[in-house]
Amino acid sequence: MTSTEAEFTSIEICAGAGGQAIGLHAAGFRHLALVEIDKHAAATLQRNIDSREDWAWEKRNCDLLHKDVNDFEHESDLKKWGRPLEEGELDLLAGGVPCPPFSHAGKQLGKDDERDLFPRMLALVEELQPRAVMIENVRGILDPKFTDYRDYIKARLQGGTYQEEDGSFVTLPEGRYTVCHWGLLEASKFGVPQLRPRAILVAIRNDVLEDVKYEWPTPTHEEAVSVAEALDESMRVRYEAYYDGPRDREAREAFTRWKNRATERHEELKLKDSAGIAPTLVGGSKKHGGADLGPSRAKAAWRQLGVSGLGVANDIEMCKKKGSEDRDLFGPEGPMLTVEQAAIIQGFPKDWIFDGGKTAQYRQVGNAFPPPVAEAVGRSIMDVLKAARERDSQNP
Repeated sequence: MTSTEAEFTSIEICAGAGGQAIGLHAAGFRHLALVEIDKHAAATLQRNIDSREDWAWEKRNCDLLHKDVNDFEHESDLKKWGRPLEEGELDLLAGGVPCPPFSHAGKQLGKDDERDLFPRMLALVEELQPRAVMIENVRGILDPKFTDYRDYIKARLQGGTYQEEDGSFVTLPEGRYTVCHWGLLEASKFGVPQLRPRAILVAIRNDVLEDVKYEWPTPTHEEAVSVAEALDESMRVRYEAYYDGPRDREAREAFTRWKNRATERHEELKLKDSAGIAPTLVGGSKKHGGADLGPSRAKAAWRQLGVSGLGVANDIEMCKKKGSEDRDLFGPEGPMLTVEQAAIIQGFPKDWIFDGGKTAQYRQVGNAFPPPVAEAVGRSIMDVLKAARERDSQNP
């Protein structure tokens, strides 16, 4: 399929900076709409769609909607597509609905959290009746305390019984979908150098699924990619900016010290099958101050990898302009990560452009769904859609 064709279409809500969109695009889906409420993330999506040749189809056909998903109306919002979608026409509805309601780092209020957008996602499923549904969230959604809520979500899709808060049971009639799988995928199994388990729900419309078997993604990497390997090139470039100058020796020694520490940690952890991968990046909250690399435990893990987690570094140009080398590169705990390096840890393409200031950019990266994992899930769904299309073409 070339970038001028759209064999399989998708709409994504809560699109963020494009982590899931990148992966689904790589899997062969072409986006009709990307819906995102954050202005910087929406601008990130627009800048990349406008500038990337491989997204030429989206440039002509995809509406980038900077708005609350509760206000998304496909009848009026799909302006580039030129017409409302017919019921059942869309191939995939996807979304990484907000994580805080289910995150171990928060209060885990679940459906009582005003940020819970599962109800809106389910309403869009009923409205659009896509051939497939993909919902991404943190692993906390799979905790026992949310069993009833998971039963409710599954019942909305495929029918069945769930329990209300008052203890009563509600049984919904058979739905149009089969929840094929709702489980965890660990990002490090897909080439992402980070501890980042994600809970993924995949549902396929029954008339599409029929006799086709859905296969859960299998790991693409037998061994995890280490931080030492992933950041070697970018870290070297940062220090090389100070070679052959007054800080030449210091820069060379600092780079060697980081590389040795990260490599040693990798070797230490190989026996534990974690291979020196990074702790989970977090985007943080707009209610708090500047970005850093997470809570104390995460900072300690970064320190063992030779990286300071106390903040986010300026890029090479800004570092020289502001004279922040002592903080960004030569601190006692090692170098801080730049936004570009955090994006590498998340599995973004190296040339993906992020909009906004450093903190806004880092939050987009930290909140993202790693593209390689999204691609793996997208391909597993694509296999079903292609098999169903071939089956139906042989039995018109």
